[in-house]
Amino acid sequence: MNKTRLEAFSDGVFAIIITIMVLEIKIPHSSEWAALEPMIPAFISYLLSFIYVGIYWGNHHHLVHTIKKVTPGIIWGNMSLLFCLSLIPFATGWMGENHFATNTVIVYAVMLLLCGVTFTILQLAIEKSNPFTPQLRIAFLIVRKKGLVSVACYSLSIVLAYVHPGISGALFTLVAVMWLIPEKHIEHALKEQEVHDKQA
Repeated sequence: MNKTRLEAFSDGVFAIIITIMVLEIKIPHSSEWAALEPMIPAFISYLLSFIYVGIYWGNHHHLVHTIKKVTPGIIWGNMSLLFCLSLIPFATGWMGENHFATNTVIVYAVMLLLCGVTFTILQLAIEKSNPFTPQLRIAFLIVRKKGLVSVACYSLSIVLAYVHPGISGALFTLVAVMWLIPEKHIEHALKEQEVHDKQA
């Protein structure tokens, strides 16, 4: 399998996840503005998850772009990530429908934790199977450190949801802001590697 097919399949899954999420938002039976008020929690939940899916899509693209050789480890690392991401619509709908009740926020946090862990597993599989320049290895190290911070925040949000779900929501937002712009170090390292490959 080449990386183009891997990325195309993954892009399709990302698109389906977003489509399923938006279909979970129920259309009100009334045309009054007041009918939209009960939908606010569901929309906030959808917005947060939409941002997260976008973040994973962007960073996944950067990660896959570094691949020179697709191995079984990369394929299954990618499938594990996509499996965890496919749980987002369920967690999103349950949390929004129940107005961010503690148990629903905990499930959402666990889902994000699994996504973070599997993203790191995919990254490690790529690093193990592909030769990289020192600059790209440094870039991967930076991404891995951000991943560890994210996993720590998700783990903390599970515990703090028992104190107040809003604290967990703040941690979700913090991690989203941290990842909002895909890692620039990878872009720069890839350009340097292209120059290195041409000179080799």
